[in-house]
Amino acid sequence: MSLKGLEPIAELAPHGSVGLLQGASLYIASVLGTGILVLPALAATVAGPASILAVVAVLVVSIPLAGTFGALAARHPDAGGVATFARLALGPTAARMAGYWFYFGVCVGAPVVSVLGASYIGAIFGAPRWVVVLIAIAIFVPPILANTFGVRVSGPVQLLLTAALVVVVIGVVAVSAPAGSASNFTPFLPHGWLGVGAAISLFVWAFAGWEAVTHLASEFRDPRRTIPRATAIAIAAVGISYLALQITTIAVLGSTAGSGPVPLLDLVATTAPGIGPAAVAIIAGVVSVGVLNTYFGAFAKLGASLGRDGDLPRWMASGAHTGGVPRRSLAVVALLAGVYFVALVLANLDLAAFILIHTSCMVAVYALGMVAAVRLLERFSIGWWMAVTSCVLVAGLLVLAGIHLLVPAGLAIAAVIVTLVKRIRASAHGRIGAAVSVQSAMGGDSRETLASDSVE
Repeated sequence: MSLKGLEPIAELAPHGSVGLLQGASLYIASVLGTGILVLPALAATVAGPASILAVVAVLVVSIPLAGTFGALAARHPDAGGVATFARLALGPTAARMAGYWFYFGVCVGAPVVSVLGASYIGAIFGAPRWVVVLIAIAIFVPPILANTFGVRVSGPVQLLLTAALVVVVIGVVAVSAPAGSASNFTPFLPHGWLGVGAAISLFVWAFAGWEAVTHLASEFRDPRRTIPRATAIAIAAVGISYLALQITTIAVLGSTAGSGPVPLLDLVATTAPGIGPAAVAIIAGVVSVGVLNTYFGAFAKLGASLGRDGDLPRWMASGAHTGGVPRRSLAVVALLAGVYFVALVLANLDLAAFILIHTSCMVAVYALGMVAAVRLLERFSIGWWMAVTSCVLVAGLLVLAGIHLLVPAGLAIAAVIVTLVKRIRASAHGRIGAAVSVQSAMGGDSRETLASDSVE
């Protein structure tokens, strides 16, 4: 797939150090996420055994979305990610919007991830609320430290975290499956097709996150080959993980799925009551740290690229280049996440509003990214058709977001204001420059006249 009128950045930029396995682990972490802690049981509650169909449906519809982001990242590997795609296709204001939505809006989800993991661990051991808060703070520390040393450290760390996560998920399924019963699969549609629709809505968010790794694309070795392959591996791994957990949850828990505060613990309690709590606590911790490790790296790279492009203060630009470590931007991300975390604590750890802000901004990023893809990718190519299909899917997500799009709308207004300010300043500088040029010309004429007079 070639671009129309634009030189792919992949052919111009130096390549990084992230290989296939590390790249796949980054994708798996950003997508698999904390959803595995609760979604299989919640989906089983609303749709019964037919929730398995919901997993398959969402996996199928997520393929064009993941494929489109993979195609764009492979051809335009830059720290700006979706903001870079928007800049190439739609101009600087659209790029600024995409950047602000992800950097300031999607970042609201960072404390949600840490609190979800901490709440899960706290529920397992009956910890009080203040201990949950301390655990959530502790979850922030490893990903921030790892990203302080750049992707050369955070990449291998992520590979280990993802490998541990996959091993533990396989272990949970293997340990729990013998307690399953075929009778739990009947009736297959206890809540009808409306229940399946509700389960699909839940799993849509479980399969989100493909855009995060676009900000790390320039760190991949041979992006044109590595990114599509890493994306394919991640789609398969995430799909198999959710499908295996969903089938096992139905088989073991049946109609009681989702009745307890710690669904995964209920899943392993029947066959491994002694090691169950420790295993589930490991899953919660690994998932939360792994997700934040990927997203903090993405946020930091994006912030540096926004500084480089003049959309955020210039001093944040350090580390935007391939192989660079954006420590200044990472510090801002840590500060933002800390502010959001304090707000979440003051809200009594009520996650709903924060999740809605996070998801509405993510959907806005998806929408702009898909529109950019339709313009950038070669018309009627496989990538172009995936982008067109994704536009339809994302339009449905925008409808579902509804009133919650006010937050990304506010950030879009901020982006427009920045554009207007930059244009006013450029116009003022232009007038000053013109005046200086006129004065210089006049001064030169005067000097030339005096010189001529003296010669005469």
